[in-house]
Amino acid sequence: MAPILLALAALTQADPASAACRVEYKAKQDNPLRLDFGTAQLPDSACASKEAAAKALAPRLKKEGWTLLAIVSILGGG
Repeated sequence: MAPILLALAALTQADPASAACRVEYKAKQDNPLRLDFGTAQLPDSACASKEAAAKALAPRLKKEGWTLLAIVSILGGG
């Protein structure tokens, strides 16, 4: 039983390298117009402000053909 508890404890400890937050965002595509309200996980370094989150998320969305309109909210860890 002890090895199982130790393994569970190790899995639940926070790893600073994987610290992250989730953001809710609005995005659009043109031709035809499509709107999206979604969520994305971002690294901890992008969680300090909506501006930092937008800077991190906009290039990811652009690669998928979307334009970021707004970061709606920054949520706690993912």
